[in-house]
This record gives sequence, structure tokens and C-alpha cells, in this order.
Amino acid sequence: MGTSLGFSSIIITLLCLFSNQRIKAQRVAEEGQLQEQELNRVLRLPGQPNEPLISQYSGYLTVNEERGRALFYWFFEAQTKPSEKPLLLWLNGGPGCSSIGFGEAVELGPLRVQTNGKGVEFNKFAWNKEANLLLLESPFGVGFSYTNTSSDFSSLDDTFVANDAYSFMVKWLKKFRQYQNNEFYISGESYAGHYVPQLAEVIYEHNKDPKKDLYINLKGFIVGNPTTDDYYDSKGFVDYAWSHSVISDQTYAYVNKVCDFKLVHWTKECSKAVDLVFREYIAIDIYNIYAPKCTTKQNSSFIVEKELNFQRKRDYFGYSEGYDPCFSNHVEEYFNRADVQRSLHVQWKPNPEWVVCRYSVLENYNFTVFSVLPIYSKLIKAGLRIWLYSGDTDGIVPVIGTRYCVESLDLPLLSNWSRWYIHNQVGGRFVEYQGLTMVTVRGAGHLVPFNKPEEALLLINSFLSGQSMPR
Repeated sequence: MGTSLGFSSIIITLLCLFSNQRIKAQRVAEEGQLQEQELNRVLRLPGQPNEPLISQYSGYLTVNEERGRALFYWFFEAQTKPSEKPLLLWLNGGPGCSSIGFGEAVELGPLRVQTNGKGVEFNKFAWNKEANLLLLESPFGVGFSYTNTSSDFSSLDDTFVANDAYSFMVKWLKKFRQYQNNEFYISGESYAGHYVPQLAEVIYEHNKDPKKDLYINLKGFIVGNPTTDDYYDSKGFVDYAWSHSVISDQTYAYVNKVCDFKLVHWTKECSKAVDLVFREYIAIDIYNIYAPKCTTKQNSSFIVEKELNFQRKRDYFGYSEGYDPCFSNHVEEYFNRADVQRSLHVQWKPNPEWVVCRYSVLENYNFTVFSVLPIYSKLIKAGLRIWLYSGDTDGIVPVIGTRYCVESLDLPLLSNWSRWYIHNQVGGRFVEYQGLTMVTVRGAGHLVPFNKPEEALLLINSFLSGQSMPR
């Protein structure tokens, strides 16, 4: 009996020692992880106000060691209870436009670049009031993200972007392990109407084998003024221009006569007809048709060059929005400052300057996916929460085309087209289907959080909480 008890005591002692060693190793690993995170902490940006305090990180994660591809991110912890709030990834489109230059600096980030380009100011409608906000410059070549292999540009397409973004998320969640169990949502606008559902699909497929891949707690996605389906987007583009008195009856009839938007490659006559539509938009801001247009030489020449080269490369630099039509000038002035780049831990400078949108990415992009509607059908069946929203004064990816896309899914209707309100005023309309909600934002253009920041904050709150828009 004594021998048996003595042996048991030894076993218990060994188990305790093993457990203590394991706990100690875990603590060492956690401390190392926190130290690594601290290397990416942004203490304070030049011109940043002292209050409120903002917990923020930025830096690079290498998504392909062999090719030398690294993506740049900027992360803001939720303003309250970050351990309990969801993790929200934001992507801008283009292809070629920066989530820093748009999403953070002028739309939904907590630090907006001032109109004089000298500093940043606090955005009281920032989305990190509702979530831990992660902004990613994707793909490589956008903003501060890069590749050391120039031949990567020849392979640049939607699949390439989705796989790199997935690799980034896996590495980011391993770096910031405290967020691995938080609910994860993806958001974006414009050509991110492709990026967002495609990344969601890649995550969904990898999540089927959690033993092999890191499980990502994906719950849904939301996209704004999204490029979705070439046929419906193109048809909506022309119909919107006519219905909002941008083009004449004759031009509208001519486009409808010579264009079959179901074709992957338009005829020369159709391209010329669509060019007539764009020429009418050159005189106004296509991204917000009732807002002032930026008339500086830099922006005007860029718009003209871009739109007249529209045809197959046809989305959509979100330039010159709303209240400050020349905001991109201020943003570029700020992020090209050496002290700002040092604060953000920028290490790579192959280009002479940082730009809000890099045209070379668009020029090299291979457009191989013409509709993401099949992904919608797949992920709706998988039970993800999916919302689309549209500013109703956007001419480039207009609300009409998005309605065509949603209606084509032929989903069971849960609630009819209804008004939603903010401060006792109509904020827009919404309709709920089984598995999908569509929301319009009244008076907003292509960049909804910039034009209507308070409405956008209410929108993201409703989405993340799984509630309807307030009737």
C-alpha cells in the first residue's frame, strides 16, 4: 500500500512539473508575441491630436517569402472592450486604390487627414467604435505594399489577390492571437465587391479542414457600391446615366442598340457608345453626381485619361468625392512625408511617391472573373451574414446595377422595400431577403462613409449586430 501511494505521489509530482513547464512556456510565448506586436505599435502620427488616445499598429506581413511579396496593414483596436468586439477587415478597390488613402484617411478610420495636409484629426464616426478595424493595402503595388519580383504583375488577377489576402489574414491572426476567437467580418467598396466575397469564399473553404489550416471565425461580409456582375453593372451604369439626365435619349437609344453587355468583349461600336456616356461625366463628378468636382489640374487630367481608357479595364478609381472633391491631394501630401512614413514603420520605397491609386496596378490587372454572384449563392447557403449597400448618387457603380444583381439571385423576400431613418429623417431604403440585405444611403456617392459618416456608422452597427436598419 505504501509503495503504491509513493508511486502515485511521484506521478502527480511529475504531472505538476510538466504542467508548470507548459504554463511557463505558454507565458514566454505570449510575452514574445506581445513584444513582437509592440514593435508595430504606432505611438503617434505627426499632427495627431493628444486626445483621444488611440491604440494602433501598422507594418508589413510577408505573404510570399520566395517572391518577396509583403502587404502593408494599419490596425486600430476598438475604442471600448476590444476583446469583446468583432474584427473587421476593410478593403478598397480600384484595382490599385489604397485602403489607407481612402478607408482610413477620409472614410471610416479614426484619423482623418486634414484638408491642409498638415496633420490628422479624430473622426467621431470611425468604425472602430463598433469593431477592431484592420485596413489592408492590397494587392502588392498598392500604397506601401510591394513585391520584389516584377513578373508577379503578369499574374495579377482576382484569384491571386484572394490567396495573398488569405495568407495575410492567417499570418496576422497568428501575430495578434488575442483576436483569433473574435467574430470576423470582411468589408469593402467598389472593386472590393470582388475582393471581399472571393476572400470570404477562400476562408470558407479552408475552414472545412481546421486541422490543416488556421480556423478563421468568419461570420459574414458587407460591400458598398460593389462591382458584382459585368452584365448587370454595365446595364445599370447606362440606365442610371439616362434616368439621372446625364445623357440624352438619343445616346441612351444608341448604346442599347449597339451594345450587348452579356458579351465578355464588347464590339468596337459598343465601346465608342459607352465612351459617349463617359464624355458626359467628365464635366461632373461621376462618383457623386451632385457634388462639386475637383478642378485642380492633377485630378482633372487623371480623370480624363482614366475614363477614356475605360473599356476592358473598367473599374473604377474612386476619386474626388463629396465635401472636399480634392481630398486626394491632401492625403498624398501627408503620406509622402518622411516623418509620417517613419511613424507608420514604412520600410520600402521602390516608387518615387505614395499615391492614393496606382494606375500601373490597373493597367496590369487581368480581369478574368465577370460575376461573383455564384459566390453569393454559395455563401448564402453556408449561412454567412451578407449585406450590400449603395450610395444613391454614385454614377460609376450605381444603385440600379446593384439592384439588378440582387434581384437576379431570386431569393425569398423577408421584408419589403422600406425606409430607414436617422434623426427622424429618411436615411435611405432597405430590403431584406433570405440570406441577404440591401441598403441604400440617401445622398451618398461612391464613398458612403465619407459623404454620410453618421449614416455609415449606423449601417455598420446594424450589420455587425445582426439587426435591421431602424424603421
